[in-house]
Amino acid sequence: MEQKTHTWYAVYTKPRWEKKVADALVRKQIETYCPLNRVTHQWSDRKKIVEEPLFKSYVFVRIPEDKKTLVRETSGIVNFVYWLGKPASIPEHEIDLIKRFLREYQDVEVERFPIQEDDLIRITAGPLMHQHGRVVEASKNTVKAVLYSMGFSLIATVKTSDLMLMNNNNTKEYAGSAKVGVSSAI
Repeated sequence: MEQKTHTWYAVYTKPRWEKKVADALVRKQIETYCPLNRVTHQWSDRKKIVEEPLFKSYVFVRIPEDKKTLVRETSGIVNFVYWLGKPASIPEHEIDLIKRFLREYQDVEVERFPIQEDDLIRITAGPLMHQHGRVVEASKNTVKAVLYSMGFSLIATVKTSDLMLMNNNNTKEYAGSAKVGVSSAI
């Protein structure tokens, strides 16, 4: 009998549904990991340590390929996080690293890498999906990029979660939204 390969995937949840989704998945006997960050809250009369999801609106699941539909049908799940048109797989060592890190530290902050001028990008979703380019101007919420294969200029509003930073063989995904200016290099 062939043993099924289990792979870690990230799923996107409704806002503030991370713990509910994790509980529902466990009830379906699906291996789930919702990284919880121990955060100290200070009120005028007391201090309390509470556990909050480290990654807002994300939960990790370890499943074989044939269980994806069961996960998608879970209340509170919006969809899998996609990369190159397929649910993005997460290496097991990265999940282990997150677990070890959270055992050692509390009040952890998650920060995005800033998009900067000259960064190489690839658009991962939307009508410009798979287009590569170089950032020529970046501000807090807007990015102008030259997309080399277009042959014309246009301005498009693209969620920064749909951008992949491609510098130095490193890939970094971004959340939020940005305006991408598309200009021809030709």
